[in-house]
Amino acid sequence: MKIMAVDFGEARTGLAVCDRTEFLASPVGVIQERDFETCVKKVAYAAVKELDVGMVVVGLPKNMDGSLGPRAELCDKFARALRALIPLPVETWDERQTTMQAATYLNEMNVRGAKRKEVIDEVAATIILESYLQYRRNQRSKEKE
Repeated sequence: MKIMAVDFGEARTGLAVCDRTEFLASPVGVIQERDFETCVKKVAYAAVKELDVGMVVVGLPKNMDGSLGPRAELCDKFARALRALIPLPVETWDERQTTMQAATYLNEMNVRGAKRKEVIDEVAATIILESYLQYRRNQRSKEKE
């Protein structure tokens, strides 16, 4: 099934999608939108109309102790709003440190300046999706045992 990951941000929201085999996660773009409701609608449209996915995973930036801070609560609100708009499963996924991982990756690739700002959110969404896909593979392996 095609799954879309969302790295929600107050100015930029990164998107990534996997192939139908759930093997390869790829960045697909960034939605530049500051209005919360408009952003939810744009993500919903991307999921249902443009990308034809079967599920959406929204990154949930928990605190290091596992609690939900203001940022995670906003992402949870985003996921709830998305659930109300689309007829697809919408899950949240712990995304602690994905932006740091994305920054490290971009440093290694020597991506700097404006280009970095353009792609960091979709790279973070890709990392969220890769983590979620690994979890799904592990769950399937445990079910077979």
